[in-house]
Amino acid sequence: MIPPLPALYREPERAARIALVARSHARLLGRPLVDAGDDPVAALWASPLAIVAHGTEADPVFFFGNAAALAAFETEVDAFTRMPSRLSAEAPLRGERQALLDRVSAHGFIDDYAGIRISARGRRFRIGPA
Repeated sequence: MIPPLPALYREPERAARIALVARSHARLLGRPLVDAGDDPVAALWASPLAIVAHGTEADPVFFFGNAAALAAFETEVDAFTRMPSRLSAEAPLRGERQALLDRVSAHGFIDDYAGIRISARGRRFRIGPA
C-alpha cells in the first residue's frame, strides 16, 4: 500500500519542482513518465518505479523521492529531502556517481546507468534503468 502524498510535496514551490521532473522527462526523452492528465506530483509519488530528484547545488540535496525510492533507501521523506545525494553512494563508489552526473550535465539526461546505493540502514541495493 502506498502511503499518502507527504504534505512537504504539496508545498507550492516544491510541487512545481517535482512537476518539472515529469515535464522534463517527457521533453528530453520523448515519452511521458506519468500519464497526461494525472496530477504529476501524485503520479510520481505513486509510481512503482523508484524516482528521485536532486537540485543543482554544488553539493546537490535530494528534493524528491517517491514512495518506492523511500522504501528502497529505508528512510522517511523529511530525512531524505535533507540528504546530499552523494551520500546515497558509499564513499568508494562516489567517483562512479560523479561520472554519471558529468554525463547528465553534458547530455541533459542518461538512461543507461546502473550502480550500487546504500540505504539509511546500511543495506546495499542496485539501481538501474527500468
